[in-house]
Amino acid sequence: MKKVILPLFYLAIASVAANAQKVYATKAGQIKFNASSPIEKIEAVNNQVDSKFVDKSGQIVFSALIKSFKFENQLMEDHFNENYLESSKIPKAEFRGFISNIASIDFTKDGKYSVTVEGTLNLHGVPQKVSTSGTLEIVGGKPVIIGVFKVKIKDYGITGLYIGDKIASEAEISVNCKYE
Repeated sequence: MKKVILPLFYLAIASVAANAQKVYATKAGQIKFNASSPIEKIEAVNNQVDSKFVDKSGQIVFSALIKSFKFENQLMEDHFNENYLESSKIPKAEFRGFISNIASIDFTKDGKYSVTVEGTLNLHGVPQKVSTSGTLEIVGGKPVIIGVFKVKIKDYGITGLYIGDKIASEAEISVNCKYE
């Protein structure tokens, strides 16, 4: 009897382990922000984005400190933090959502997969639903998520004299996260 029960027990544990979710994470993800206009180049990059990704459910979370966005021009960075994003009052931006077609991704096989991401972007304290397409690439068994989407600046309660003039009314957001 022991000879039959023990292998069944090990098989049950192996089955649970095989179906377990894997949580991938990074603290060195990258988000680029581009609100350039024909008059002014307005670009910034944040290389300290914290992100977690769950393979089975497709849940994905990004969190970025606003003060970690770096511009070529220090004065522009100061204006971004003080006058537009008010980073001392609202220190971070966050996205919480899901990859809706997660079942189509084979995490055991390296390759590129087109994905659709849907969720809520909370920027400047204002949550807004967003949906975008992107790429999830499996490299050496680990995911890399790349995507680009646009947001209307005023939809997030961001105001300022130059929006729509020197600052584009729509910002392009690029995401690139390599997970461990």
